[in-house]
Amino acid sequence: MTEAVWSAQDTTPDDIEAAFRDLLRESHAADTALAPARVLNLVVIVDHSWKGEIANRLERVGRYHASRTILCAVEEGRTKLDAVAVMSYDDPDSDSPSVMHERVEIDIGPEHTKGIDTIVDPVVVSELPTMLWCPHGHEQAMRSLLKLTDVILLDSDDLNDPAAALDRASELLESAYVVDLAWLRTTPWRERLASSFDLPDRQSLLGGLDSLAVRHQPASAASALLLAGWLASRLDWKVEPLRTDNGSSPISTAHRHHGTVQIALEPVDQEVPGLVGVTASSGTEFSLSLDRGRGGLIAREHSPRGDHEWQVLGSSRGEGGILGEGVRQALLRDPTYGPALAAARKLTP
Repeated sequence: MTEAVWSAQDTTPDDIEAAFRDLLRESHAADTALAPARVLNLVVIVDHSWKGEIANRLERVGRYHASRTILCAVEEGRTKLDAVAVMSYDDPDSDSPSVMHERVEIDIGPEHTKGIDTIVDPVVVSELPTMLWCPHGHEQAMRSLLKLTDVILLDSDDLNDPAAALDRASELLESAYVVDLAWLRTTPWRERLASSFDLPDRQSLLGGLDSLAVRHQPASAASALLLAGWLASRLDWKVEPLRTDNGSSPISTAHRHHGTVQIALEPVDQEVPGLVGVTASSGTEFSLSLDRGRGGLIAREHSPRGDHEWQVLGSSRGEGGILGEGVRQALLRDPTYGPALAAARKLTP
C-alpha cells in the first residue's frame, strides 16, 4: 500500500479540495496506471475523542471502502480547521490499473456544525452519491447536511430507547434512503428463515405459525423488533404493542388470517451485539429454531418426521463485516426495510 499525504493547520475547504487535485495529478503523473475511485462519498461526523476508533473501524471494512471518506471530528474549544488528506492505493502491477481511495480527517469545533454543509460541500466529489454517518448524534450537523445527502447510515441499536430509535429512522427515511446497521445484523437470520420455509412442503406452515420468539442481546432490542417486524410485514400480520406482564419478557399478539401469533422478545446475555436466536412454532407439531453458535447458526427442527439438528456455516459477518455491508448498501435498495420498520414501530409500547 502506498500513500500520498497532505496536511495543514488553519485551512479551508477549498484548500482541502485543491490538495486532493494536486495529490491526484502528482500520483497519476508518477504512474498512469493509477485511477481514482469514483463510486461513493462517505461523510462521517464524530466526537474528536472517538476519531481514532471510528477511523480504525472504517479501515476494516475490507473491499467496501468509499471512494472519498470525509471524517469530521468535533473538538470542544476549537475555532479553526486542521486537516490531513491521504490518497492511498495498492502498488499497481503491469497488467491492471490500481484504484486510488481518498480520505480526509478534518478537525472542527462545535460552532462549525451549524454550517458544516459549507465545509463538506467543496470537498465531496460532485455527481457521486453521498452517504452520511453520525454515530455520536450531532443532529445539528446531520440536519445541515441533509440537502447534500443521498443515503444515511445509522445504527438503531445505538440508542437506549428502541422506540425512539425506530421513530428517528422512520423520520430520516422521509429525507433519504436509510441503511440501518441494526437491520443488517438481522440479515443472516432473515436469509436462513426465508430459505428454511422456501421448500414447497414448508410454505404451507407459514400460515399456521402461532408463536415467534426472538432472543437478543439486551442492547440490541431494535434488531429484534426489526426481525419481528420483517416477518409480520411479509406475512401480513396485524401486530399489537408489546406488553410486559408481572416482569416477564415483552410479548405481543399479532393477528393473522384465521388465528393469532404470540410474539416474544427475550433479552439474553451475549458479548457481541445483535440476535442470539429465533424460534418460529406452530402448536406442538412444528418448530424451527436458529441459535448463534461457533462458526455459524445452529438449526433445530421439530416436526412429525422427528427432531433434526444441523449447523449453518459462515452465517455471521461480524461487526467489521456489518459496517462494510452498510457502506455497500449505499449503492443498493432494500424494499423490505421500510415495511419492516413500520411494523416494528407498531410493536413498540
